[in-house]
Amino acid sequence: MASHRTAHYRYVVLLQVALLITFIALADWRISAEVPVGFLYLLPIVLASRVLNRYQIAALGVACAILAELFDGVSWSPQSGLPRDMLYLAAFCGVGLFACEVAASRRTAEAHVAQLEREIQARRDAEEQLQVLVESSPIAILTLDANGSVLLANDAAHRLFELPQGGLLNQAISPYLPSLLNIPDLRTGQQSFRTVMQCKGRRSDGAIFIADVWFSTYRTSAGPRLAAMVVDASEDLRDREEAGLHQLLTGSRILVGAVSHEIRNICGAIALVHENLARSGTLRHNADFEALGTLVLALEKISAMELRHSGDQGTTVELQSFLDELRVVCGPSFREKDIDAEWDIPSNLPPVWADPHSLMQVFLNLTKNSERALANQRDSRVLIKANAEAQRVLITVADNGVGVKNPELLFRPFQQNAKATGLGLYLSRALMRSFGGDLWYEPGGDGAIFVVEIASIPTNLDETYGRQDQTTIG
Repeated sequence: MASHRTAHYRYVVLLQVALLITFIALADWRISAEVPVGFLYLLPIVLASRVLNRYQIAALGVACAILAELFDGVSWSPQSGLPRDMLYLAAFCGVGLFACEVAASRRTAEAHVAQLEREIQARRDAEEQLQVLVESSPIAILTLDANGSVLLANDAAHRLFELPQGGLLNQAISPYLPSLLNIPDLRTGQQSFRTVMQCKGRRSDGAIFIADVWFSTYRTSAGPRLAAMVVDASEDLRDREEAGLHQLLTGSRILVGAVSHEIRNICGAIALVHENLARSGTLRHNADFEALGTLVLALEKISAMELRHSGDQGTTVELQSFLDELRVVCGPSFREKDIDAEWDIPSNLPPVWADPHSLMQVFLNLTKNSERALANQRDSRVLIKANAEAQRVLITVADNGVGVKNPELLFRPFQQNAKATGLGLYLSRALMRSFGGDLWYEPGGDGAIFVVEIASIPTNLDETYGRQDQTTIG
C-alpha cells in the first residue's frame, strides 16, 4: 500500500514537471527575445528533485538548457552562445542537485525523528511497565545514592520498614539497613558490584528482622548508585529453629523410650527373681538373692545415666547478636498472640561459652511454654531480662500466667499432666549443663520465672572444664 502511494505521488510530480516545462517553453517561444524567461526552468527542476535521483536531475538540467537555447530567440555564436549554455547548465544542474540533497536530508531527518518518537514511546511504555512491576512487587526495592540516601522505594519497602507511603524518600538508609553503607563500591564507584548478603534490619519501631538483600552498584552521570531488593527472612529462621526443636524432642522421646524399655526388661527380671525368692523361703547364701542385688545395681546405673560435661560442646557466642536473633524468632509469634514482650537487654553483655543451636532450642522451649501458659489471657506479658555477673550471665524468662502448681515436678520427663511428652524442660536443662550452663525455676512472684545461666568466657578454658569435668546432668 505504501509503495502504491509512492508511485502515485511520483507520477503526479512528474506530470506537473512536464506541464511546467511545456508551459515555460511555449512562453519563451512566444515572448520576445528581449525578455528572457529561461530562468523559469529552475521551478520544474526544483520540483522534480523531490522524486528524481542525481543522474536524472542532471539529464533534466541538460534538457532544460537545450530548450532555453532553442526558444529564447537569441542568435547563437560560439563567443556568446557557448558561455550562455554553460551558465544555463550549471544553474539548472546545481540548483536541482542542491534541492535533491535538501529533500534527501529532510527525508532522513523525518525518518530519524519518527524513529526517535518510536523509541521514546517504547521507552515510555517500558518505564511504565517497569514502574508497575516495581510498585506491585511483594519484594522491597530500593535505589540509593553514594551517601546512602533513598532515591526510590516501592510500596513493599515502606511496608517492610513500617513507614507511611513516601516516608523513605530522601531519607538515610542507615537506621534501617546499616550494612548497605559498608559497601566500598557505593562510595568509590570504581567498579560494579553484584552479590547477595544476609544482615539485620530494623523497622521504624525498632523491631529487628533478618533481611536477605540482593544488590548491585552502578555508575551514572550523577555518581554511583545502588539498587537493592530486600526480603524479610525471619519466617524462614523461625521455621528452621522450631523444626529443629521438634526434631530434637522427637529424637529424645525415641531415645528415652528405648531406655525405658531396657528398664522394664530389668524390672521384669527383678520380679521373676523376687518370685523365686518368695517360693524358696530362704535368703542367706542364695544365688537368686545375689542376682537380685546385681540387677538392682544395673537398674540404678541405667536410671541415673549421666551426661558428663564436655568443653567440646560449646563455642564462643556473642550474646548480644544471639539475643537479637532470638528476638527475630520469637517476636512475631508474641505479636500474633497479643503478648506484650519486654526485652531488657544491656548493650555490654560479655561473650559466653555455649552451643548456639542448643541454646536457641532452650529459649524456644521456654518461650513456647510461656505462650501456652498465656493462651486466652488478657494483658499477657513476657519479660526477657539479661544480667551479667562474675563469670556468668543470667537470662530470665518470666510471664504473668497462672504459674506452676507443682514446681518440684519440673524437669522430670514423661509427667502425667504434661501437654506433650514432658521432655522439654528436662532436655533443656540437660542441654544447658552440657556446656557448663544451667536452667532452674525461680519460685515466688506472679506467673512462672525460669533462669538460664550461661558461663562467661573464662581466662583459662582448660582449667575451668578440668575443674567441672565430674559435673553430671540428669
